[in-house]
Amino acid sequence: MIKAAMIGLGWWGKHSIDCVQEKSKKISFVAAMSRNTDQHSDYLNEKNITAMNSYEDVINNNSIDAVVLTTPHSLHTDQIIQAAEKGKHVFVEKPITLVKSDAIRCIESLKKNNLKLGVGFSRRFQPAYLDLLSIINDGKIGEILHIEGEQSGPSAYKLKEGMWRANREESPGGAMAARGIHVLDAMISIAGNVKSISGMSNRRIVDVDVDDTTSMMMKFENGISGYLGSIYVTADIWRLHVYGSKGYVLMDGESKLILKGLDNKEKVTSYPDTNIVGLALESFADSISLNQDFPVSMEQAVSGIAAYEAMVKSANNESIWTDVDNS
Repeated sequence: MIKAAMIGLGWWGKHSIDCVQEKSKKISFVAAMSRNTDQHSDYLNEKNITAMNSYEDVINNNSIDAVVLTTPHSLHTDQIIQAAEKGKHVFVEKPITLVKSDAIRCIESLKKNNLKLGVGFSRRFQPAYLDLLSIINDGKIGEILHIEGEQSGPSAYKLKEGMWRANREESPGGAMAARGIHVLDAMISIAGNVKSISGMSNRRIVDVDVDDTTSMMMKFENGISGYLGSIYVTADIWRLHVYGSKGYVLMDGESKLILKGLDNKEKVTSYPDTNIVGLALESFADSISLNQDFPVSMEQAVSGIAAYEAMVKSANNESIWTDVDNS
């Protein structure tokens, strides 16, 4: 059983705890802290989790194996490196950092100390996504030509001044940091590194200083093309559409998969609700206990941040194409 500490007790931190606490035989939260830990005492007592006063107290505690970070993006770099220096494995919510150079520093620190990294790309554990990968790998849609995707929703309407997500320094590219980066990760898992990006990101509706309408075109290093959109002020949607020379496979929502061949016949498969957040945390625990690979490799984690950084640069400069630094 991996003993973990939750860093950050916002709604997502608590949701992550709820997905495994007293349910999993692989990972359990034994400690937690946030900027206002005392305000969460009732919840922590209910979950049998020890409240801790500081991050330093957490990473200096020898009974804790790993930290789970659900903290502001700009804090991740220092928190990951500090944890690694104290021998703690790290599970971090996406994006792991905001720029590639920081992601590399984090990876180097973890590798130097022979530690594991888990990243909160929970969609990697959706049964529909796993079947989509199998269809692609089995050659059922032929050679991959193009990928399109979107993850959007109305989250920005809840943002208020003073919230850490409600500024473009913490959320460059609008909904990309909270939503669209999940699709970007899925695309990289299928097509590999992104070569170049042309991005647009604008603030049109929301009152706070964050963009709400973001889109990009992509060229992958292997020649595959792509498009990704992430809107912060519309109805919820998840779409991952992979086009091949023999047909396409579409993940239409997180629990529906459509396979269509050149004969225009469709095969539609529906899936039950799945505790993907719990599965992600358990996979992280397995990577530690069994020395297994986490589905998101450290190299893919860096590749995703490199592409994210290039998208933000392209959108800010209104350039047609921005090369991704995959060196």
